[in-house]
Amino acid sequence: MSVDFDEIEKLQVAGRWDDAGQLLARAAARLEAGGADLLVLCTNTMHKVADQVQAAIDIPLLHLGDATAQAVSRAGLVTVGLLGTAFTMEQDFYRERLASHGLSVIVPPEDDRSEVHRIIYDELCRGVIREESRQIYRDVIARLAEAGAEGAVLGCTEIELLISEADSAIPIFPTTRLHVEAAVDAALAI
Repeated sequence: MSVDFDEIEKLQVAGRWDDAGQLLARAAARLEAGGADLLVLCTNTMHKVADQVQAAIDIPLLHLGDATAQAVSRAGLVTVGLLGTAFTMEQDFYRERLASHGLSVIVPPEDDRSEVHRIIYDELCRGVIREESRQIYRDVIARLAEAGAEGAVLGCTEIELLISEADSAIPIFPTTRLHVEAAVDAALAI
């Protein structure tokens, strides 16, 4: 099931997270009523309301942050840089979820966060892939590595359209791919 991202984005910008959580919780309940055994919330930023969604259903919600943290830990890393929307980088919900797995999380400085966020919404969400933006991300990742990041979490589903392993001197953790792999494993275990 998919929900209208335009409505979600408007709620995000307005800071109406509870309303966004209610919208997603209703959608999750419909999926459960339709026979779903497992739920995946295919967006990093909206994991801000993951607890609200989970509270509305009896089936498990596979948290994207958990799947990502497990992959980072399997790689033997402890400190990661986090790229994503401003909401994901600046608010605690995602960083704390990663930290609950024993990870240290570094976010880019404000100017870099602004550029990362702008590229997501102004370009990637619209299917625009620009080499200049790829270079901006490469530079941000390099600065995160200089600040001590051993790996980079691509904490927005659209970033994988722009960045791959070839763009980084440190390992990257593409959350979309990691979430899908974890969902397949979880579904096969049911």
